[in-house]
Parts: sequence; C-alpha cells; structure tokens
Amino acid sequence: MKRRELFQTLAATAVGVNLMGREVLDGAAASPAPRKAPAFTTRIRRLELRHTWTTTMSSSSYRDTLHTQFDRDGITGYGEGAGIVRYQQSALGGQKALEGLLPQISAADPFCYEKLLKELDRQLPGQRAALAAVDLALMDWLGKRLGVPVYRLFGLDPKDTAVTNMSIGIDTPEITRQKVREAEDFPVLKVKVGLATDEATIDAVRSVTKKPLRVDANEGWTSKEEAARKINWLESQGVQLIEQPLPAHLVEETRWIRNHVHIPIFADEACHSAEDIPKLREAFDGIVVKLDKSGGLIEALRQIHVARALGMKVMLGCMVSSSCTVTAAAHLSPLVDYADLDGHLLIGNDPYQGVTVQKGKLILTDAPGLGLRLMPDAKN
Repeated sequence: MKRRELFQTLAATAVGVNLMGREVLDGAAASPAPRKAPAFTTRIRRLELRHTWTTTMSSSSYRDTLHTQFDRDGITGYGEGAGIVRYQQSALGGQKALEGLLPQISAADPFCYEKLLKELDRQLPGQRAALAAVDLALMDWLGKRLGVPVYRLFGLDPKDTAVTNMSIGIDTPEITRQKVREAEDFPVLKVKVGLATDEATIDAVRSVTKKPLRVDANEGWTSKEEAARKINWLESQGVQLIEQPLPAHLVEETRWIRNHVHIPIFADEACHSAEDIPKLREAFDGIVVKLDKSGGLIEALRQIHVARALGMKVMLGCMVSSSCTVTAAAHLSPLVDYADLDGHLLIGNDPYQGVTVQKGKLILTDAPGLGLRLMPDAKN
C-alpha cells in the first residue's frame, strides 16, 4: 500500500469510528439497560439423607438447611447455613432472624464484608449458622466479581487440599457394616460413638475393614474414667484421634483424660470462637472448625490461625449439608491437618455441584467464587 493510500485509509477509519460513537451516544442503544437493585434472599431446602443419621444428640432421615442468594451487578453468590440442634438453631429460626436484616444486607457494600459481618454478628446472637449463610454468599459473590476462586483470595494452593474421611453414623451392626462397604474408596473412616453400643459398633467396623479410624463421641461419655478406658481401648483398635469425649463444660476433666491416654483429643462442642481456643490448650490437642459453628469462612480462618499460633492441630468438620457449605470449607482445607468434609455425600438430593472427592482427596476447580453449579432440579 502506498503512503498516500495508507493515510486515506486511516482517515476513513477514524471517521467511521467517530460516526459509530456518535450513533451510540445519540441513539436509543446508548442507554444501558437498567440494572436490578441488589437483593439478598433466603429459602429453606430439605436435604434427604441416604441413611438415617444418628449421633448421641439426634436421629433423622432428613435435614433442613438455610440457603441464601446475593444478587448484585448481574452476579449471584450462594450461601448455606445448617442450624446446629445442640445450640438450639434451626433453618427456620435462622431465616426468621435474618428476615428484618435483608434490606441492610442487600444495600451493603460487599467489598466491606468485615464491617458488615461484624455488625451482623452483633445483631444475630446465637445464630451462627445464619451468619455463615450470609458470609458464604458474600465470599462467593466477591470471588465471582473478581474472577478468582475463593482459595485464591486466601492465598492458598488447591493442590494442597486435605484428604477427607467418610463418616459412619451410629446404627445396628448390620447397617454399620453396609455403610463401611459403601465407603470403600475412602482411606480413613470416622465413626460416631458415645453410647453403650460403642464396642459393638467398632467390632462391626473392624469386621469389614482395617483402615485407620477417627471417632467422635459428641459429648456422650459422662465420666473421665469411662472416657479414658474407652479411648485406650479405641487406640488398640487403630483409632487415630477422638473428638469431644466429655460434655463441653468439663474442660478440667478432659485435661485429666489427656494425661491418661495417648491419642490426640480434639475440641468440637467446646470450641465456638477464636477467643475460646487459648483456654482449651491444656486440655485438648486440637480443635474442630465448622463453618456453621464459627459463623462462616472469615471467623473459621481466624480460628485456624489462632490454633496454629498456639501449636494446636486443626480439623475442618461439617454438619449434614449440601455441597455449598462443604465446598466453602474445602477452600480452607489446605490450612488444616484433617478434614471431615463429607456432609454432602450423606444426602441424595444435593442442590449444587461443587467440590468432588477422589479416593478421599478434595478436588476444587478453578471456577470463580466457591465454584458451585446449581443443579437444574434445584432452580425452582
């Protein structure tokens, strides 16, 4: 192309761009479609369990959980909170507690989430699962808005996710053996104990597998002597650790147990916040962090760092919940020693697709936010 022709072409292109810009500015297309106002909404979903789930606290064939949705700037963030019966929480109670706060949450700047969550914590006493449902939706939205997975917001490597156990609830020996067979792909099992049937339960498990075990007594044993005797017997059965052997308030008695057993003792019901951890250090070797108990990812992260600073181990646990909560917790799993993130595997109607499990290893994608996909059947 000759030099003169080149300048003529550039001039024509500039005119064209200018005319197109004028048409966009002057025409109807110049007005962007009005955006919907930000909205934070809630609903309750019933999760159907594959097996009746029994612990020392309750027994049920389903669990109701609170689900949240934060819509802003054409982006949707999803959250969930599983109310813990032990603390007099329920999905309905959490929904009612949030009802009057929905306009406040909808209008808040999601990038100032620390300020918002602190204020909501003050306004939601005793409703940690409901607070978690807000926290998760905000973090999911932020990740999507920034185009990165939540684990990137925390500076974590998805290759470092933990290996989760599979939980075996209290049941008859026959059903217990069936559950163990169904968990064949998992390298470690977690068994619920805390009743007079403990020995029969472990015997049923050991009749099927020799895999390492973790056990959770859920405050079921009533005396330090009984707990010490059972824990020492459990150690002989290949048990790696024990969660909450005594009621949460019996911290001194648990300290006594710690001096009479060899396997680590983890605080679950005794640990609610980061402020609880220092006083538990002499009685427990580690803590169990659950998003529904802590109030979401931000407080859970605080608890993990405090425990680490005190030289304590950390397990990430969960309630019976969907892939929303379990996936959110999995984003923090590179920071912990143990994972008990199998709540979504216990249900048959998971409304989301999120974290997957391969031979116990938690697998996260590089999708932004929590990396959830709402299943077609769950959209209504």
